[in-house]
Amino acid sequence: MSEKVLMKGNEAIAEAAIRAGCLHFFGYPITPQTEVAAYMAKRMPKIGGVYMQAESEVAAINMIYGAAAAGVRCMTSSSSPGIALKAEGLSYLIGSDLPAVIINVQRGGPGLGGIQPSQADYNLATKGSGHGDGHMIVIAPSSVQEMVNCTADAFDMADLYRVPVMILADGMLGQMMEPVEFGEKAAGRKLPAKDWAADGKKKAKRNIINSLLIDPAVLEQSNLDRFARYAEIEAKEALYDTYLCEDAEYIVTAYGATARIAKNAINAARKDGIKVGLIRPITLWPFPKAAYQSVVSQAKAFLTVEMSMGQMVDDVKLAVACQKPVHFFGRTGGVIPTPAEILAEIKKIAGGEK
Repeated sequence: MSEKVLMKGNEAIAEAAIRAGCLHFFGYPITPQTEVAAYMAKRMPKIGGVYMQAESEVAAINMIYGAAAAGVRCMTSSSSPGIALKAEGLSYLIGSDLPAVIINVQRGGPGLGGIQPSQADYNLATKGSGHGDGHMIVIAPSSVQEMVNCTADAFDMADLYRVPVMILADGMLGQMMEPVEFGEKAAGRKLPAKDWAADGKKKAKRNIINSLLIDPAVLEQSNLDRFARYAEIEAKEALYDTYLCEDAEYIVTAYGATARIAKNAINAARKDGIKVGLIRPITLWPFPKAAYQSVVSQAKAFLTVEMSMGQMVDDVKLAVACQKPVHFFGRTGGVIPTPAEILAEIKKIAGGEK
């Protein structure tokens, strides 16, 4: 077993990407994710990799498009307004069925907003990742160790399903320092050969990477084929974690760093005799509906806690099929909710439900 090392979240995710075989990074500095790019700039020349600080976020995502089309593992990172600039390029990646990993260490918005932690990019990541019909896989870690763990899996899922994968963290996780263990990678998925890549090798069939399909019937079939793949992803890759849900009458749901804060509130509520549990979605797309369906019959109500104005609430309502009330508590603009605030909301809901 390898030793644990103390690392900042941004740097840990960069090291994890390198260990996952990513030797091509294209990015642009923006707080609070700049350490990802800085770490790559330091490490890539030493290991024969490629680091390029692009002239803009738009340039960086198009460099990712070129590298992904050549069949190499590649990654870019940014923060909220920078990700918004990448949206067109993300749509091109989706439309060309190209695997790549995108890191979003969120900050407050809209606009330039602030540099404090936020979770207000939920809709951008899960529903607005570029124009047209398409999705990215979106993974939301809740610790620095989980940032490490999910990075290797993100590259594998991208290659397996030929889709972009976004790791959706926040400024708190990016700047947080925790002990992490890299260890040896366990035997993973059996990944297909990239015989579709435009890598300069002679092939019987010339490979062309393109998202421009003029014939409506051809474009429609392309979308139908892609959504068949999405159905497979939804069936196999929806990930979540639960805490004290076995006898819970009230279910708190939160993701990322907010889920850790919510756990403290749940522990305090349990001491006061309120039966509360937690569902933590790990994949935000696909959303883990089964986790909610498994407890909806026993639950009296749900409470969604976010560092936003409530972007995940509708997905929770859909997951429980509107069978039980879904309440919301959130802080926004870079303000982090406290355990005491969440506990007060739990007590208010539990009192109101009696």
